Amino acid sequence: MGAIQIIAEIKWNNRDPVYIQVIHYFKTRIASGSLEAGQEIPSRRELAAMLKINPNTAQRAYKEMEEQGLIHTERNLPSRITTDREVLAGVREELIQSALADFLDAIRPMDIPLEELLELVKRQYRGQKGGRA
Repeated sequence: MGAIQIIAEIKWNNRDPVYIQVIHYFKTRIASGSLEAGQEIPSRRELAAMLKINPNTAQRAYKEMEEQGLIHTERNLPSRITTDREVLAGVREELIQSALADFLDAIRPMDIPLEELLELVKRQYRGQKGGRA
Protein backbone atom coordinates (compact mmCIF):
# COMPACT_ATOMS: atom_id res chain seq x y z
CA MET A 1 0.00 0.00 0.00
CA GLY A 2 1.54 3.28 -1.05
CA ALA A 3 1.41 6.46 0.95
CA ILE A 4 -0.75 8.22 -1.64
CA GLN A 5 -3.46 5.57 -1.25
CA ILE A 6 -3.35 6.02 2.50
CA ILE A 7 -3.89 9.75 2.34
CA ALA A 8 -6.28 9.88 -0.61
CA GLU A 9 -9.19 8.65 1.53
CA ILE A 10 -9.28 11.44 4.12
CA LYS A 11 -12.66 13.20 4.21
CA TRP A 12 -12.22 16.65 5.71
CA ASN A 13 -14.76 18.42 7.89
CA ASN A 14 -15.00 22.03 8.99
CA ARG A 15 -15.58 21.26 12.69
CA ASP A 16 -12.23 19.86 13.79
CA PRO A 17 -8.69 21.19 13.36
CA VAL A 18 -6.91 19.56 10.43
CA TYR A 19 -4.20 18.03 12.61
CA ILE A 20 -6.89 16.31 14.74
CA GLN A 21 -8.49 14.94 11.57
CA VAL A 22 -5.14 13.58 10.41
CA ILE A 23 -4.63 11.86 13.79
CA HIS A 24 -8.16 10.44 13.70
CA TYR A 25 -7.58 9.11 10.20
CA PHE A 26 -4.39 7.35 11.25
CA LYS A 27 -6.15 5.91 14.32
CA THR A 28 -9.02 4.63 12.18
CA ARG A 29 -6.61 2.96 9.78
CA ILE A 30 -4.66 1.44 12.69
CA ALA A 31 -7.86 0.15 14.32
CA SER A 32 -9.05 -1.40 11.06
CA GLY A 33 -5.70 -3.07 10.44
CA SER A 34 -5.05 -1.25 7.18
CA LEU A 35 -2.03 0.38 8.82
CA GLU A 36 -0.01 -2.33 10.49
CA ALA A 37 2.37 -2.34 13.41
CA GLY A 38 5.80 -1.21 12.24
CA GLN A 39 4.55 0.07 8.88
CA GLU A 40 6.39 3.06 7.46
CA ILE A 41 4.35 6.23 7.00
CA PRO A 42 5.07 9.31 4.86
CA SER A 43 7.48 11.91 6.16
CA ARG A 44 6.01 15.09 7.57
CA ARG A 45 6.90 16.99 4.40
CA GLU A 46 5.47 14.27 2.16
CA LEU A 47 2.26 14.24 4.19
CA ALA A 48 1.94 18.03 3.98
CA ALA A 49 2.48 17.95 0.22
CA MET A 50 0.01 15.08 -0.32
CA LEU A 51 -2.69 16.77 1.73
CA LYS A 52 -1.88 20.30 0.60
CA ILE A 53 -1.64 21.42 4.21
CA ASN A 54 0.86 23.55 6.04
CA PRO A 55 3.97 21.55 7.01
CA ASN A 56 3.51 22.84 10.58
CA THR A 57 0.10 21.14 10.66
CA ALA A 58 1.64 17.83 9.58
CA GLN A 59 4.37 18.32 12.18
CA ARG A 60 1.78 18.96 14.88
CA ALA A 61 -0.15 15.79 13.97
CA TYR A 62 3.01 13.67 14.04
CA LYS A 63 4.16 15.22 17.31
CA GLU A 64 0.82 14.41 18.91
CA MET A 65 0.86 10.86 17.54
CA GLU A 66 4.38 10.39 18.90
CA GLU A 67 3.26 11.66 22.33
CA GLN A 68 0.35 9.20 22.25
CA GLY A 69 2.74 6.40 21.31
CA LEU A 70 1.02 5.75 17.97
CA ILE A 71 4.13 6.32 15.90
CA HIS A 72 7.83 6.43 16.55
CA THR A 73 10.66 8.05 14.68
CA GLU A 74 14.31 7.15 15.02
CA ARG A 75 16.96 9.56 13.81
CA ASN A 76 17.39 9.59 10.05
CA LEU A 77 14.78 6.85 9.62
CA PRO A 78 11.17 7.12 8.46
CA SER A 79 8.37 7.32 11.02
CA ARG A 80 6.58 4.04 11.66
CA ILE A 81 3.39 2.84 13.30
CA THR A 82 4.09 1.58 16.81
CA THR A 83 4.53 -2.13 17.47
CA ASP A 84 3.22 -1.77 21.04
CA ARG A 85 0.19 -4.10 21.12
CA GLU A 86 -1.32 -2.33 24.14
CA VAL A 87 -1.26 1.03 22.35
CA LEU A 88 -2.73 -0.52 19.22
CA ALA A 89 -5.56 -2.20 21.17
CA GLY A 90 -6.19 1.07 23.03
CA VAL A 91 -6.69 2.92 19.74
CA ARG A 92 -9.41 0.51 18.71
CA GLU A 93 -11.12 0.74 22.11
CA GLU A 94 -10.93 4.55 22.07
CA LEU A 95 -12.57 4.80 18.65
CA ILE A 96 -15.32 2.34 19.54
CA GLN A 97 -16.09 4.14 22.80
CA SER A 98 -16.16 7.52 21.07
CA ALA A 99 -18.50 6.29 18.32
CA LEU A 100 -20.79 4.66 20.88
CA ALA A 101 -20.93 7.83 22.97
CA ASP A 102 -21.88 9.89 19.89
CA PHE A 103 -24.51 7.32 18.88
CA LEU A 104 -26.03 7.16 22.35
CA ASP A 105 -26.13 10.94 22.65
CA ALA A 106 -28.09 11.08 19.39
CA ILE A 107 -30.44 8.17 20.12
CA ARG A 108 -31.10 8.59 23.87
CA PRO A 109 -33.72 11.39 23.50
CA MET A 110 -35.92 8.94 21.54
CA ASP A 111 -36.20 6.73 24.62
CA ILE A 112 -36.10 3.49 22.59
CA PRO A 113 -36.21 0.32 24.72
CA LEU A 114 -32.76 -1.29 24.86
CA GLU A 115 -33.89 -4.59 23.34
CA GLU A 116 -35.48 -2.82 20.36
CA LEU A 117 -32.39 -0.67 19.89
CA LEU A 118 -30.08 -3.69 20.00
CA GLU A 119 -32.19 -5.49 17.40
CA LEU A 120 -32.15 -2.44 15.11
CA VAL A 121 -28.38 -2.12 15.49
CA LYS A 122 -27.89 -5.83 14.74
CA ARG A 123 -29.97 -5.59 11.57
CA GLN A 124 -28.16 -2.49 10.35
CA TYR A 125 -24.75 -3.90 11.20
CA ARG A 126 -25.49 -7.05 9.23
CA GLY A 127 -26.63 -4.94 6.28
CA GLN A 128 -30.23 -6.09 6.40
CA LYS A 129 -32.99 -3.71 5.48
CA GLY A 130 -35.61 -3.14 8.06
CA GLY A 131 -36.65 -0.82 10.74
CA ARG A 132 -39.12 1.96 10.33
CA ALA A 133 -40.11 3.32 6.97
